[in-house]
Amino acid sequence: MKKIDGVRCMMYDWLAGRTLCILHHKSVVIVCMLTVALSGCLSSKKLQGDQYLLTAQTVKGNRTITREQLESLIPQRPNRRTLGLPITPPLWFYQLGLHSYNREAVLRELQAKTNEFEQQSQQLANQPKALKKLNRRFSRQAKKLRLKAEEGNWLMRNLGEPPSYFAERDAQTNAAKMQKYLSDKGFFHARTAYKLDTLRRRQIRVNYLITENAGFYLRTVRYEIDDPRVDSLVRSSLNVSKLKSGDRFDLDNISGEKVRIESLLRDQGYYTFSRQYIPVTDLDTTRRSTERLPTADTLRRNIDVYLRILNPPGQSAHPIYRIGDVEVRISPDEQQSPVVSTELDTVKRNGITYLLGGRNISSRILDSKIRIRPGELYSQTNYRETQRSLFLLNQFKFVNLNFIDTTNRRLRALVTATPLDKYEATAESGVTVLYQGQGYPGGFGNLTFRVRNLFGGLETFETSIRYGFEAQTGFLPKAISERQVYSSQELGISSSLIFPQIIFPSRLRFLFNTYNPRTQLSISYNNSFRPDFRRSLLRASMAYNWQISPTKQFNFLIADINLINAGAGTDPLVSNSFYEQVDSLFRLGSTIYLGFRRSFASGISLAYTYNTNTVGQNRRANFLRTVVESGGTTLNFFSDQQLRQLFSLRDINGQQAGLQYYKYLRLNVDYRHYYPIRSRTTLAFRVNTGLVYGYGPTNGVPYEKLFFAGGSNSVRAWLPRRLGPGAAFPFSSNPNFPDVTQSGQFVYLFEQPGNILLEGSAELRGRLFHLFADVNGAIFVDAGNVWTLNNSRPGSVFRLNTFVPQIAVGTGVGLRFDFSFFVVRFDGGIKVWDPARQYLNDIKDGGRDERFILPKFSLKQLSSGPNPLVINFGIGYPF
Repeated sequence: MKKIDGVRCMMYDWLAGRTLCILHHKSVVIVCMLTVALSGCLSSKKLQGDQYLLTAQTVKGNRTITREQLESLIPQRPNRRTLGLPITPPLWFYQLGLHSYNREAVLRELQAKTNEFEQQSQQLANQPKALKKLNRRFSRQAKKLRLKAEEGNWLMRNLGEPPSYFAERDAQTNAAKMQKYLSDKGFFHARTAYKLDTLRRRQIRVNYLITENAGFYLRTVRYEIDDPRVDSLVRSSLNVSKLKSGDRFDLDNISGEKVRIESLLRDQGYYTFSRQYIPVTDLDTTRRSTERLPTADTLRRNIDVYLRILNPPGQSAHPIYRIGDVEVRISPDEQQSPVVSTELDTVKRNGITYLLGGRNISSRILDSKIRIRPGELYSQTNYRETQRSLFLLNQFKFVNLNFIDTTNRRLRALVTATPLDKYEATAESGVTVLYQGQGYPGGFGNLTFRVRNLFGGLETFETSIRYGFEAQTGFLPKAISERQVYSSQELGISSSLIFPQIIFPSRLRFLFNTYNPRTQLSISYNNSFRPDFRRSLLRASMAYNWQISPTKQFNFLIADINLINAGAGTDPLVSNSFYEQVDSLFRLGSTIYLGFRRSFASGISLAYTYNTNTVGQNRRANFLRTVVESGGTTLNFFSDQQLRQLFSLRDINGQQAGLQYYKYLRLNVDYRHYYPIRSRTTLAFRVNTGLVYGYGPTNGVPYEKLFFAGGSNSVRAWLPRRLGPGAAFPFSSNPNFPDVTQSGQFVYLFEQPGNILLEGSAELRGRLFHLFADVNGAIFVDAGNVWTLNNSRPGSVFRLNTFVPQIAVGTGVGLRFDFSFFVVRFDGGIKVWDPARQYLNDIKDGGRDERFILPKFSLKQLSSGPNPLVINFGIGYPF
C-alpha cells in the first residue's frame, strides 16, 4: 500500500511540474480515478508524524436541538469535497500553488519596494504631484505583496484552500461548547463526547456524540420588582413576554425578556434604565435538585424562574425623565448673506425652536417629522423614529439627536442636521436587461439632474434621460434563419416631483405623518424599438407612499394616465411576420391586436409590500407583494356611446379605428420564502400568480398589463416571454399545426401574453469558491404557464379540469458572480414537461404526445436538439 501511495505521489510531482494534460472525452472515468488518487496523495504528502487532515465532522444523537445549531459552534471546517467523495480540488490547487510559492522571497520583495519608495519619496519631496502619484503606485504594489505574503499566490488565494489539520484540543473545546449550549437550551443533564474515525492516508473524521437527556420546562415565571410603577408596567405587558409557562428553558428567551423590559421602560420615561438592573436570573435549584435523573429519559422536568428588577443603589424608585426644551439646528447656508440668514434663522412651532441657518425650509414639514415633544415622557422609540424620519427625507447628509440631562430630570433635546447639496447631477452606466429582466445583456446610460428643497417644503425634483440596448433572440423566420440575434433599444425621459407629505385637500392627510408619507407626481415618455414592433408610451401619474414599519409599505397610485402608440418594428421581415400572426390571432377571436393600436389607458392601483429579507444576511425571511389595479375606472361614469364619440371610435373592415380605451381589473400576488440551510447555503421558494380581466366593449387589456412566462426571472427553460399560453403551440401559417424545425425544436417567434399567470420556483443556492468575486452555484426547478380567458387558440384557455397538465416544468443549474454591489447571473435551463408537445404532426400521422421532453435532452445537441439548453443572463437574483 505504501508503494502505491509513493507511486501516486510521484505522479502528482510530475503533474505539478508539467501542467500539460491531454484529455479525451472517452477517458473521463480514468481522469476521475486519477483525481481521486491525486487527492489522496495530497492528503498525506507533507504531513508530519503527528498531523492528520480533518476530513469530516458529524453530530449524532441529538433529537430536539438541530444539527445545524450544534455545527455552528464548531469553528473548524474540513476541506471542501466534491459530491461527498474524498476529492478535494481546492486543496489540490492550494498545494499546486504552494510548489511555486516562496513567502520569504515575497517579504524580501516587499522590503525592497519599501526601501525604494522611501528613497524616491525623499527625492520628490518638493514635487507634490509626482509624490502623490508615487504614493498611489506604492500603495497598490504594497497591498498586493502583503496579500501574497499573508494568503499565498493567486492560485492559492482564489482557487485553493489551505489544509485543515485536526487537533484534539479543538475537539475537546467543541464538545464542551456543545454541552454548555445544551444546558443553555434547558438540557441541564446533557452529556457530550467525541469519537475519532481514522481513515486511510492520515485522514480523520470527528463524530460528536450528543445525549440530551430530559429537558427542563418552565413551571412558573415570577417577577420580583421593587419599584411599584415599574411593576405595574411590566405586569400589564406579560401577554407579550418571552417567557411562558410550559416552554422549555432557554437562556436566549431570558435574555430576550430582559431586552423587552428594557425597551418597554425606556419608552415610558426611564431614560437611564438598563439591563444591569435585571441581574442573573434565579432558578429554583432546590426543587430541581430533588428530582433525580431517571434511568430512562422519558420524563418532563420542571423548573421555576425568578426575575428580579432592582432599584438604583440608594434610591426607592427608578427616575422618570421628561423632554425639556427641543431645538432643531440646520447647518447654515454659506451662500446666504447675514441679513437674510438672520430673518430666516429662528422659528418656533409647537414648543420646538427651529434654527434654520438662513435656509428656506418649511418648519411645518420639519415639525411633522419630529416625534419628541416638550413635556412628554422620554421615549426610545420616538428618538429612533425622529432620526429615521429625517433621514428618509433624502435631504440631509447627517442627522444627530443628543440629550442633555438638566435639572429636575428634564432632557434638553438637540437635533442637528446638515443638508445635502441643493443641486446634484449624476451619470450612471452599466449592463442590464430591458423588458423587466426578460432579455439578454446590454448596456445602458442614465443622466439624472436633481434639485432638493425646490419650493422650501423639502421637495425633490428629478429629471433623468435613459438609453439602453440589449440583444434578443428567438426571432427565427425561416427566410432569414441565419440572423438569430437582434438588437432592441429603449430611449426615455422622465421627470418627477416628490413631496414629503400626503397632498390631499383634507385634514385626513395628517393621519399619515407618522408613517413617513410621500406624494410623487411624475411624467415620462418612453420609446422602445424592437425587431417585431415599435412602441411609445406617454405617462403621467400621481402616487402616495407610506411605510407603517420597516417591513411594511403601501403604494397607492391614485392616477395613472397612459397614451400608447405602436408601429412597425426595426426589422421588416420580423415585423411583418409578427403582425401577420397578430392578424391570425384576431381572426381566431383574440384581442391582442388592440395592444398595438393607438390607445388610452388610465387606472388606479394599491400595492402592499411585506419584506423581512435583508441583503447580505442569510436568515429565514419572507417577501410578499400584492397589487390590486382597476383600469378605466372613471370611464364607467360615461356611456359606451359617449366614449365612442370621445375617442373617435369607428368600425373599418371589422376592426375599430380611433383611440382605443380599456376597462380592466388586475391582481398580482408574489410570495417568496428564504430558508437558510447552512451559513452560505439557502433554499429559496417563490410563487407568483396573477389575473387580468378586461370588461370593456372589446374586453381588451393594455399589452403592458398582460402576463408573460419564460425568461431569466420566470421559467428559465424557455426563451424570454415565449412560454404558453396553456398547451398552445407556436405556429406560422396554419394554427392547427406547430412550427417545428428539422431538429424538432419549436420555433418561438414572438411573445406569448396571457390573462392568467401561475408559476413557482425552488432554488438551492450555495457558495462554490472565490475568484475575483464570490462565485455561487444554484440548482433550480421552475414550473408555470400563462393562460387566456377567451378561446382564441386551442388549449390556451384556463380551465380547472385541464390546467394542471398544462403547467410547464423546467430545471437547470446556474452560476452567480457576487461583486457585493451587484450580482451577475447565468442560468442554464432544460425542459422537463412541455405542455405544448401534444399536437397533430400531420393529417396522416395523427396525434403525438411528447410532453415529457426531458429524455430528448442531449449533451451532443446542446443548442440544436429538440430540448436545447437555454442560457439566461440576469442582474441580481431571480427572486
